[in-house]
Amino acid sequence: MGHIAFNDYGEAEYKALSGPSVITFKNPSQVSLSIRASALVFEDVESRKLLSLIERVAPSDVTAFIMGETGTGKELVARHLHALSPRKNGPFAAINCGAFSESLVESELFGHEKGSFTGAIASKQGWFESANGGTLFLDEIGDLPLSTQVKLLRVIQQREIVRVGSRKAIPIDVRLVAATNVNLEDAVKAGRFREDLYYRINVVPIQIAPLRNRLGDILPLTEHFLSIYKNRLQTKQPILAAETIQLLHEYPWPGNIRELENVIHRALLVSDGNELRPRDLNLPSIRLASGSHDTGLSNFDRFNRLSDQECSLDKVLTEIIQQEPENLYDTVHRKLVLTAYEHCRQNQVQTAKVLGISRNVLRTLLKQFGIIQ
Repeated sequence: MGHIAFNDYGEAEYKALSGPSVITFKNPSQVSLSIRASALVFEDVESRKLLSLIERVAPSDVTAFIMGETGTGKELVARHLHALSPRKNGPFAAINCGAFSESLVESELFGHEKGSFTGAIASKQGWFESANGGTLFLDEIGDLPLSTQVKLLRVIQQREIVRVGSRKAIPIDVRLVAATNVNLEDAVKAGRFREDLYYRINVVPIQIAPLRNRLGDILPLTEHFLSIYKNRLQTKQPILAAETIQLLHEYPWPGNIRELENVIHRALLVSDGNELRPRDLNLPSIRLASGSHDTGLSNFDRFNRLSDQECSLDKVLTEIIQQEPENLYDTVHRKLVLTAYEHCRQNQVQTAKVLGISRNVLRTLLKQFGIIQ
């Protein structure tokens, strides 16, 4: 067993340590403010199956398609695929497709020539060129606009790119790894994602189970994060009380590994002893839609519960509409989003899950409402 860390190019460094195998970024602190998972372990049966699949797929050059909820470690899986491949000495480049506006995403992916658009004061390589000879990880590929999807499909088929503002094709040698936290089949049916591109990237599907379905990974990850933050905070590493371990296993972890890391970081900050108690975790009282609180209800009971809630909502909305207030839609929309945001303790991943929207859409709304910058 050991610890595998990666530098910025996905090159692996292996150190023999006691305990479980852990995959991390070389500098986890650099991603501490992001929504990424900063560590993976392969102790649970499901995780061992995942590791076996990664090891079988990595030596090939086929496109891999990683699916999993936010915070499950999709980029770490992509980096491990790269580190175990013949391309391991080449570059590893990662881009979040939802992080750029529609007007900029093509320039980011394919590059541009000087003067090709306002602000293009010099020629620039895109991410495909930067990853030449290595691996390009396209996270949240479902957020790409349809116009860019057409060009990406051509790049995959022709293995060449054309910079924005140029007519010259540039050959590329890149292994593509794509990822998403949404159901692309549903996006295809809704017309938001091209069917031909979907089949092009879905050559080798890799499904990462959510943390709540990998109970065997929770304690090893907890011990890993306790060790990491103990060193940063220069404090002793506390032991876990039996009831704390039980709570760690019972909580559904909607934010997955990223949420677990945040919880452990905070617990070390507020703990006043040598033992972590459940109160130190300060876990919110939330459950998933398929959570255990409904397991005793029949489908008929669930239907009646939903019907009662909808009737109550209809009544409230009817009363408000009858008053004919100004800007009703904007008021209700803002109130819904901000109430969910506060209910989830300003956790963007959980808020997006509760509202049934993507995190990028939520961030756009929060910026629009002046909550974040």
